[in-house]
Amino acid sequence: MATTKYDETSIKILEGLEAVRKRPGMYIGSTDKRGLHHLIWEIVDNAIDESINGYGDYIKITLNKDGSVTIEDHGRGVPTGKHENGMSTPEVIYTILHAGGKFEESGYKVSGGLHGVGASVVNALSTKMEVTIYRDGVISNIKFENGGHVAQKLKKIGSTNRTGTTVTFSPDPEIFKSTNFSFTTITERMQESAFLLSGITIEVEDQEDGKSAKFFYENGLINFVEYINEGKKVLHKVINFNGIKQGIEVDIALQYQEGYNENILSFVNNVKTSDGGSHETGFKSGITKAFNDYAKENGVLKGKDTSFEGTDVREGLSAVINLKIPEALLQFEGQTKGKLGTPEARTVTEQITYENMKFFLEENREIALTIVEKASRSKVAREAARKAREAARNGKGKEKKDKILSGKLAKATGKDPSKMELFLVEGDSAGGSAKTGRNRETQAILPLRGKVLNCEKASSNDIHSNEELNTLTYAIGAGIGNDFDPSDSNYGKVIIMTDADDDGAHIQILLLTFFYRFMRPLIEAGMLYIANPPLYALDFGKYKEYVATDEELEERKKTVKQAYKVQRFKGLGEMDSDELYDTTMNPETRSLIKVSITDAALAEKRVSVLMGDKVEPRKEWIEENVDFTLEDNFRR
Repeated sequence: MATTKYDETSIKILEGLEAVRKRPGMYIGSTDKRGLHHLIWEIVDNAIDESINGYGDYIKITLNKDGSVTIEDHGRGVPTGKHENGMSTPEVIYTILHAGGKFEESGYKVSGGLHGVGASVVNALSTKMEVTIYRDGVISNIKFENGGHVAQKLKKIGSTNRTGTTVTFSPDPEIFKSTNFSFTTITERMQESAFLLSGITIEVEDQEDGKSAKFFYENGLINFVEYINEGKKVLHKVINFNGIKQGIEVDIALQYQEGYNENILSFVNNVKTSDGGSHETGFKSGITKAFNDYAKENGVLKGKDTSFEGTDVREGLSAVINLKIPEALLQFEGQTKGKLGTPEARTVTEQITYENMKFFLEENREIALTIVEKASRSKVAREAARKAREAARNGKGKEKKDKILSGKLAKATGKDPSKMELFLVEGDSAGGSAKTGRNRETQAILPLRGKVLNCEKASSNDIHSNEELNTLTYAIGAGIGNDFDPSDSNYGKVIIMTDADDDGAHIQILLLTFFYRFMRPLIEAGMLYIANPPLYALDFGKYKEYVATDEELEERKKTVKQAYKVQRFKGLGEMDSDELYDTTMNPETRSLIKVSITDAALAEKRVSVLMGDKVEPRKEWIEENVDFTLEDNFRR
């Protein structure tokens, strides 16, 4: 995979560095914690591109005591010669937007970055940046300050027998809401990268807290799937296969576990394709075809019209798909690189998946029949659910549904499901205020009695026989589990509305676990929300002002210059109907939190650890990530 040429002639300038400090969100997405950490990812991705192309097997991230970050790699080192525009090449790379080696095929055959804008953007959003380059036996150094201005021109500072680049930068506190990096966030991201880069060592060190982590995986994708399924009852050892067609390298690892949730993660050139794309489509087609052919040839499926659907075959499947695609073929849909568009990737991935899975099934009969039997049970359940859904639509199941919902669901009167909202409300008291104050045309109310079942610990029978969850399932009306289809939902938005206290937060978590495990497409379709009710009201006599948190209250107190009373809401039921509607339910004035899955592997791990029945992993996570205060002790 190594390419032949990477020097100053490989660096092409497309556009000058402009407006980054003025509109940072256009380049890094936001100026919150996510945008702050994006600075690290931009520099690290350059190091990873070197590793993907066969240069360097070591990357280290250091969180320094002064708040700066150092990223070191053992790649080829940034070219140090004079660029065609008269500047030194490092000055071009770190001060000019759209300047990088990813535009010239001679520089990188395979690259995760589409634009090569990262280094200069990080510099623009930093108070200081220093770059030390180890190349051609020489150590060179260049320094920048105040958003990318050269503080010291490139100069030689020593000799060396190694290669690589070390970048240290300090994010600008005037740009970012916080400049405190999270060790946990960084290590989780770097562990994922280490899984994908077999044989590469990645270290993270926090000098302030004395924490460190090192990741190295000999069998990356196999280790990745084992990590995803840790603690689950698996049906076999991880299956791993790879192949190359049309210049596209495909590497896939997969394993089935007893549950029925599918968990497919896909990557292209080490970039996560969170929205899937042509390679995921090819994988799904290939594995479905392999199982159908095997089942028919072995008499499990009989008849011309009988076959497994994709959801049957993928029940309980965890898989990681990793492709390396040459720059000439690489296409993403949209600006976020979240969905692969390369058409060749579908055909290649499908062929490699089908050929390898068909061979594996034929050579491993016992495992094959175990998975096929699982798919058969899924098929039976799916067909039974379809018949039940059709019966309900034809009125035969309406009596049961009406009985379950009777006296519980306050329906909306509108006819357009996309405009309808279902509020899941904690208790009858809050439910009463919500029912009275709501917009009856578009807002339905379903009060929940007590805390719902923890679906991560409960058995399938317990879940399907639970009255509250049955009521919720019937109200939404789109099925459950593999049968769930968000397009059948009676509501365009499902909104969890609980008290702004510990019990309310617990109920939120229990409901989120249920939706994640049994109605995950609802989340993926952007249809699940959490209401954000105020915790306090500042009563000024003639009017009230609402604040959502303790921190907001303290900040507001500093600016108030007139008399007022503070009212703390112990629950939604304490608000009258108008107050609840105005603060929490009115689309014009409310604040909703959209529930989304930004990292599928991490989400899976979090739900398993925090909601599962193993105490020790949960205890370890809480001790590392939660800071308890004296106030918390008194509250308990």
